[in-house]
Amino acid sequence: MTGPVEQVLITDVLLRDGLQIEPVTVPTPDKLRLARGLIEAGLTSLEVGAFVHPGKVPQMADTGALLATLLPSTDATLHTLVFNERGARRAVEAGARHVRFVVSASDGHSVANTGATTEEAVERLEECAELLRYRGVRVEASIATAFVCPYDGETEPRRVVALARRLVGMGAKAVHLADTIGAAGPTHIRRTVTAVRDALPDRPIGLHLHNTYGMASANAWEGVQLGVRRFDAALGGIGGCPFAPGAAGNIATDDLVNLFHNAGIATGVDSVKLVAVRDHLHALLGRKLDSALSAIPAAPVPLRW
Repeated sequence: MTGPVEQVLITDVLLRDGLQIEPVTVPTPDKLRLARGLIEAGLTSLEVGAFVHPGKVPQMADTGALLATLLPSTDATLHTLVFNERGARRAVEAGARHVRFVVSASDGHSVANTGATTEEAVERLEECAELLRYRGVRVEASIATAFVCPYDGETEPRRVVALARRLVGMGAKAVHLADTIGAAGPTHIRRTVTAVRDALPDRPIGLHLHNTYGMASANAWEGVQLGVRRFDAALGGIGGCPFAPGAAGNIATDDLVNLFHNAGIATGVDSVKLVAVRDHLHALLGRKLDSALSAIPAAPVPLRW
């Protein structure tokens, strides 16, 4: 471990990654209630949507409306995703202050997700970066399939490093590495995070983890040992990528909070309030959500490692 861990930052991605793959589109008022509940529970960073073609991902069509309502009423960081210049312009028009570029480290997933190779996807974003810098929008980078790709297999760390350098050169203030299909294990996390950290020692690194094979918590813990202090998660563990066959949901925000609190690491999140939001989400989706906080014990049970 790099030193004592006092606190981590969790970005809840429920409103984007969580809901984008649901068969029903959650109405905007219900999304707003979820967002406000998450903020009330202590989350200071949310991913609220993506500026993508509404015909392809109709669940994200109200991203601009969500920003317009939430921005004046909260100090929380509200992230939105952008893949091309058109999306960047829509983000600026909606008043976005924090944007994440998303690029797949593997060509196979990049073509399936955006219709372009990794190199072509990066080139598309170059003009976006200039536009966003000019408008004072903070840019972060998310690298999909940073560990394993459903089409191309394991992703070489040197490929991730090269892409991270390109994105940082375009102005990305942080780099988030995504286990898009949840196929990575701690060894994958260690070798790729270490490679990116060594190449970009002054740039914060985050992890975006999925739980297809039940390894997300182990991967998060490995990340903590490597100095990662930023984690994406979705309330209730829902979500997934429509262009990544077999991918399961995100690591659950409730599980991640439970993991860190039992290890004595602060998140700023009130577990009891978080459960209330999760119950509302359960009612909206009409199904049970399995996670560690489905029932809150009277006192936390220490984890044994």
